Amino acid sequence: MTTKLLNVLTGINRPAAPSSGGMILVNDLYRAMPEAHTTFLGRTPVDQGWGDAFDQLVLLSTSKHPQGPGYGAYVDELTREVGALIEKIRPDVIHAQYPGLALSLAFTRTAGDIPIIAIAHGPDVMTAERNASERQSLNQVAAASASIVAPTPALAARIDRLTGRRFTERLTVIPWGIPLGSVRGRDQPSVGTGPLSLVHAGRLDANKSTITAIEALSMADQPHRLTIIGDGPEEESLRERARSLGLQDRVVFTPFMPRQQLWERLPEFDAFVFTTAGSEAFGLVAVEAQAHGLPVAFSNVAGMADTLGQAGNAFTAGNPASLASALDELARDVRWRNALIRAGESNSRRYNITTTARQLVDMTAKVVSASRC
Repeated sequence: MTTKLLNVLTGINRPAAPSSGGMILVNDLYRAMPEAHTTFLGRTPVDQGWGDAFDQLVLLSTSKHPQGPGYGAYVDELTREVGALIEKIRPDVIHAQYPGLALSLAFTRTAGDIPIIAIAHGPDVMTAERNASERQSLNQVAAASASIVAPTPALAARIDRLTGRRFTERLTVIPWGIPLGSVRGRDQPSVGTGPLSLVHAGRLDANKSTITAIEALSMADQPHRLTIIGDGPEEESLRERARSLGLQDRVVFTPFMPRQQLWERLPEFDAFVFTTAGSEAFGLVAVEAQAHGLPVAFSNVAGMADTLGQAGNAFTAGNPASLASALDELARDVRWRNALIRAGESNSRRYNITTTARQLVDMTAKVVSASRC
C-alpha cells in the first residue's frame, strides 16, 4: 500500500450520473480510494451528488460520434482534448475504463510515459466480439496498458481470446464490489408457499432478456407477480408482450431508480430474477439482491457461476420454461428458499467495494513504481 497520494486520471464517456452499472461502480470505487486523488472525465448532464466521489470532475466538450463515417475524426478531436488535459493534470497513472472505446483510445494516444491500467466492464468486450473496428481498438489499448483488469475469470478469458493471447500475463481479475456498510438485509425468514413477488432490475435491452421473465410467468404453475425496474429500448415491446399474454395485472413496470432507492425497495420482494441471455461481465445487481436477503434465480451465462457460485438457482439462459420451473421450485420449498437467502447473504460479503478498491490501489502503486524505475 502506498503512503503518497496517487494522482489518477480516469473517466467514462457518458453523462456524469448514475445511469448504468459501470457508472455506479466507479462512483463507489473511487469514493473508497482515499489513497488516490482522482480526476474523472465525464459529460453533461451532471448529477452533483454523484460527482462528489471524485476530487475533480472535468466535462468533455468534444461532441460524441458513433462508429461509422466521421468516427475517426471524432476520435482525433477527442484525442486533442484529452492530450491537453493530460498536459495540465500530469497524472501518475491513467485508469482506462472500457478499453477499446473512444476515450480509452484517446488516453492511449496521449499518455506518453504515463502508465495505463485498462479496466474492462463487459459492454466494451461484447462490442469487440461483434465488431472488427472495436476489436482492433481493444487490442491497441491492451498493447499500451501495463495491466488489464477484469472482474471475473470468464471475462478475462474472453479478453485473452480477443487479443490473440498476446497479453495473458497482463490480465488480472479484481472482482467488483458494493458498499456493504449501507446494506439492510432481511429481518425475518421467508415464509409461505404461495406465489412469489419477483423483481427484475436493469437496463431493458435485448441482452438482458427481460422477456424471459415475462414469458416464464405465463408458464409457471403459480401466479407469480413481477416488478420490472429500469428503462431501455425494449420497454414498449416488453409491455406489449405482457399484454398479449394477459399478464398486465401481474407485471408492473417502474422507471429506473437511483441505487439507494432500489436498495430500499429490494427487501419488499420474495426473489430476484436475473435473465441475461447473451453475455454478462459480473452481474453486480444479483449480488446486491443477495446482500438484501433475496434468493436469486439466474441465467447460466458465462461468468455468473464465478459471481454467485452455488448461492443461487440457475436456469437455462433465454429459456422461459426453465425459469418458470426454477421459480415454482423456489415457491414450493420454503426451507430451500431460506437456505439460498443465507447462502446469498454470505456470498455477497465476498464483494465489498473496499476490497475492490484496496486491490486496485495496490496494483496501481506497483505499476506506478515500476514505471519510475
